[in-house]
This record gives sequence, C-alpha cells and structure tokens, in this order.
Amino acid sequence: MVHNIESAAVDHLALMNEIGGLATQFDVFRFLKKVAELFCERAFIVFRIPGATTQELQSVSVITNWPAELLSKYDASGLLQSSPVIKKIKQSSVPFRYDTNDVDVSIQDRSFGTVTELFNHYNMPRGAYFPVADPGGDRGAIGFSGDREPFTDYELMQLLMICTSVFDRLYQISRKDMRAGDELTEREIDCLNWTAAGKTSAEISEILGLSEHTVNHYLNRATKKLDTVNRTQAVAKALRTGIIS
Repeated sequence: MVHNIESAAVDHLALMNEIGGLATQFDVFRFLKKVAELFCERAFIVFRIPGATTQELQSVSVITNWPAELLSKYDASGLLQSSPVIKKIKQSSVPFRYDTNDVDVSIQDRSFGTVTELFNHYNMPRGAYFPVADPGGDRGAIGFSGDREPFTDYELMQLLMICTSVFDRLYQISRKDMRAGDELTEREIDCLNWTAAGKTSAEISEILGLSEHTVNHYLNRATKKLDTVNRTQAVAKALRTGIIS
C-alpha cells in the first residue's frame, strides 16, 4: 500500500528548532523516529560511510530502528560493498530516492534477491538517502524507508536540512561524551571495564585490591561524569564512545 503525504503539512522549521536541544543519542533516536512518522516512513538509519574492507552495515550504523532481522540478514548477504546505495553515497553528496525493485540486475544474485524480499516483507521497498558530513570530516548518510510514494523535491529539501543538522548534532554530542571521558581517572575506567565484563563491586574490589565502598565510589563518580543515571548506562556510554572496550 502506497501512502500519500502533504509535504506542506510538515513544519520542518519547527523540527529544525528542536535539534539544538537534543542532548543524547537517545534524544536523536526519538527525534528521527518522529520525523519518519511525520513523513509517513517506517524506518530510518544513520550510518558512517563504510571503508573498503567493511563487511557489515551494523559496524558503521550509528542509530537505526530497522528491524533487527532485516539488519542481520542484510549483513549476512555480504553485499554491503556492492550495494548501489553505498556506491552512490560515496560518489555524490546529493540526496537521492531509491527503490529496491529498480536495482541494477547485474548485482541481483540469489542473496540480493533475499534481501530485496526482506525489505518488501517489512514494507520498506523505497525511500531516500541523504549524504552528510560532520565538522570533523567524517562522512555518512541518513536514510528513510517505507512504502509511501516517492518523496517530492520539496520534501527532499526539507529532509536534507534536517539530516544535515542532525548529523552535526550527533557530532557535538559525541564530542561532549569524549570530553567527559577525558575527565575519568584511571581507576574509574578500570572499574567501568570490569563492570562491563560482568563483575560485581565485590569482585572488582578483590581484583583491584580496593574496598567495595571505594569501588562503588569510583563507579558513582564515573556515572556522574558521563552524565548518566546508573552504572549500566555509564558502561553503555563508555563502550559507545570508546572510553572502554
């Protein structure tokens, strides 16, 4: 079923004004989910341009609400490097529409056919991609997928403005996260690393030769410095930003 949309009904200026207030990646996730819904799309993805040896979209994906099965099957197909979408993003900074049913037949082998079927299964056969770049020089793209009619030129313009600002906002958020990581002490990072490995405070105290109270103190300080609400979120953020591995 193809959905229609009145582009004039979407107040993209109001959406633009929201972007500056996005403080976390989760805020960006919720914002893009709303944008997708306003433009009658089912899913979105933000990713960085894959390198020549990158084999999995998941490894360069920043934020997405694609169905997990779709993402896994796509990576299992091993067709990232031959994807016409990726090729076009690498060659141009101009937004473009796409339709999985219009892919060059030269790459439509059996595995690609399976991926195409998956996109159709999740009602995501068409959409658009918006190549973007951040102040640090990293390039990426933001895509919206669904089964509505192709975007109009005006909608492409609206979404390009939004996507450019969102990618810049993600860069600013990551810079803030990295600065928070610089403030962590070696002991705080040690405690986060062992927590990520599944160790309890009592176990970490034995490993590091500290009291359990001291371990909790380090973890509480790390949680506060990373602007998170608990140690689970602190560990997740530390992993995401590369503070720990």
